[in-house]
Amino acid sequence: MKLIVGLGNPGDEYMLTPHNIGFLVVDRIASERGVEIRNRQCRALTVRMQVGDESVLLAKPETYMNLSGMSVRELVAEYEAKPESDLIVIQDELDFPLGTLRIHTRRSSAGHNGIESIIDALGTQDFLRIRIGVAPERKVEDGPSYLLSPFRKAELAVVVGILDTAAEAVQVILTEGPAAAMNRFNRKDSE
Repeated sequence: MKLIVGLGNPGDEYMLTPHNIGFLVVDRIASERGVEIRNRQCRALTVRMQVGDESVLLAKPETYMNLSGMSVRELVAEYEAKPESDLIVIQDELDFPLGTLRIHTRRSSAGHNGIESIIDALGTQDFLRIRIGVAPERKVEDGPSYLLSPFRKAELAVVVGILDTAAEAVQVILTEGPAAAMNRFNRKDSE
């Protein structure tokens, strides 16, 4: 079983915020597959689906971002998943420009509280991450306030595009493997 966990905060007030980009990607994948994320288990909203030969569980932890590890640890235990090969976490990344996507494994949290919670809960940083840039064009003084405020209208077209790209990256990871996905999606776009 592959676990695809999108990070975010539950509640309508956080729905279209940069911090919830992980939830938005998981919702996009579910929508493309015609499934609804509405089962409750392991402190998360989940749905099971099939992608090629892989059984996949989409999950949106309901523990709030800073406690994401509680839910992820329970999901890993419930499905006897190996973090290094079965776990994909989709997160926002304030250090990357809006619309940037990078796939990494075996990295520190880089100050991301949700990832730090998962590393602490699992006792390892060896799991695959899809890091999606959410940094605005203009410099923000208060990162937490920006992350929890709705995207501006001008940003939404970029957000829609990156949701499509991230859903495609997950598909490539599941069907061709992480290395193929990294080769395809981590290349620097020429500017």
